[in-house]
Amino acid sequence: MVSPWHNKGELQNLMNQAEAKIQSKIREAELAADWNQARLLNIFQEEGVSSFHFNPSTGYGYDDTGRETLDRIYAKVFGTESAIVRHQFISGTHAINAALFGILRPGDRLLYAGMPYDTLQTAIGLTDNKTGSMVEYGIICDVAPLNKDGYPNSEAIRENMTSKTKVIALQRSKGYASRPSIPMDKMKQIITEIKQSHPHVIVFVDNCYGEFVETTEPGHVGADLIAGSLIKNPGGGLVRTGGYIAGKNQYVEQAASRFAAPGIGLEGGATLNSLLEMYQGLFMAPHVVSEALKGAFFTAALLEEAGLQTFPSSTEERTDLIQAVTFEDKQRMVRFCQAVQEASPVDSKVVPEPSNMPGYEDEVIMAAGAFIQGSSIELSADGPLRPPYTAYIQGGLTFSHVKYAVSHALNVLIEEKLIPPFHSYTEK
Repeated sequence: MVSPWHNKGELQNLMNQAEAKIQSKIREAELAADWNQARLLNIFQEEGVSSFHFNPSTGYGYDDTGRETLDRIYAKVFGTESAIVRHQFISGTHAINAALFGILRPGDRLLYAGMPYDTLQTAIGLTDNKTGSMVEYGIICDVAPLNKDGYPNSEAIRENMTSKTKVIALQRSKGYASRPSIPMDKMKQIITEIKQSHPHVIVFVDNCYGEFVETTEPGHVGADLIAGSLIKNPGGGLVRTGGYIAGKNQYVEQAASRFAAPGIGLEGGATLNSLLEMYQGLFMAPHVVSEALKGAFFTAALLEEAGLQTFPSSTEERTDLIQAVTFEDKQRMVRFCQAVQEASPVDSKVVPEPSNMPGYEDEVIMAAGAFIQGSSIELSADGPLRPPYTAYIQGGLTFSHVKYAVSHALNVLIEEKLIPPFHSYTEK
């Protein structure tokens, strides 16, 4: 086999060092996958999943047993009373938007613990004056500052609440931010403290990028409502589009009425030919998430060996799949992302360039040679072009692909003299 790298010996040594460094983390990811896989299997069996559940419905989609059963499975998986899972959700932002619009009314206030993800800032009216944002409906979003460690601060949350605060929102994953993501033990502590002082407030959790990384989900630790995308973790790399909302019956019904129409709610929505991939993708999700998680540990370890700053580090615990790497230089960041694209199974000849994208204040570089457009469970490298020029590497259907792609990208930076040569690392 011809080596894909000119510096195979030096690069392979660096890769070996990185992989040796994360052996305990790889084992942790595999144990979490074992636990989640067994839990999913039990739920599928409890619900009596059969081949007839994969049959499509058309038109209004009434009496779709497969869709109704999938909703119940998602509720059990995420520790909630009910759920709505639909291919008609076009993104995680769409599902989150439907959830929040469903439970908020004109005059209510939404309080986010920390600044939410870029695209959501537009939807809830924190940036731009886009048609249909929450501000147009008289719903105001406040933001409570995080504590010095970057986590939601119960005291700051209480100080920023008003008599009209109806929903407190938590974002599990850091997104395009330097703060840490929120692990489930910390999530439980935060929700418990909120409920002790304000038992009637609704706690919403954006669960994107976090599903199946740990063995519990936000619904298990007290969240009232959660939402996410099927082209991220729970789709297992098979689902082509869609999202989910899960939570208490009342809130899911309200979100479903916003998503569909009052009086329709959970009762309608043709599934066409989406059910088989939704069931199978969910069943595959623990394994695929584990592969991507191992890839994130490896990415951090390898790039640390090359002297780059990673967040989280290769030794830290994880609650999501996003791996941040800081390049301190625009050209390095762009070239790294382009090299990840070169190592993709799809569109490997495409050269991504920074550009303006809806919902973002800065130009964004997006590298993702994916089978499904925008699929964040498939390997991608992207980020807004702003100092300190941090790329966010996420996903990976197989650990092997992540290792190959990230190693290729590192090799490109070294060959093009954007970072020091291999011997400066191997001689440490």
